[in-house]
Amino acid sequence: MEKQLERLIFASRWLMAPFYVGLVAALALLLVKFVQELVHYLPGVLAMKESDLVLAVLALVDLTLVGSLVLMVIFSGYENFVSKIDAGSAAERPDWMGKLDFSGLKLKLVASIVAISAIHLLKAFMNVSAVSKEDIFWLVVVHMAFVVSGVLLALMDWVSEKAKSPQH
Repeated sequence: MEKQLERLIFASRWLMAPFYVGLVAALALLLVKFVQELVHYLPGVLAMKESDLVLAVLALVDLTLVGSLVLMVIFSGYENFVSKIDAGSAAERPDWMGKLDFSGLKLKLVASIVAISAIHLLKAFMNVSAVSKEDIFWLVVVHMAFVVSGVLLALMDWVSEKAKSPQH
């Protein structure tokens, strides 16, 4: 009875697979939005002011960072919780693939969120005349909350690693 229960519990990891397939679909949706934005900006690029072009590029960078974040979650989550990915030659695998544990993923996620938040803040500053002071205040507060959270998570991981390492 115990053996069957343990097998069932172990096999339950495959219930996560549809989540990762859903994230692949979300990644495809981000690609559609990226292409839509690119096509939207291309015809007017020569007539754009430099600041408008920078804002357009920041929008594309923002989508790219979100896509990279989703891809990291797909790869590392699937490998950490479901099964190893046999993707052919080792030369094609990203260096971090198979080496990114939950702690590393958490830090990369927070770093990506901080970068995305910074891009939104930069967009607001570049268009400061159209953004209220209250909105800028809250963008800064939220960004700083992400930064502090990232630092605290990194500190917790560092303390945890120090506690695991043998004392010299």
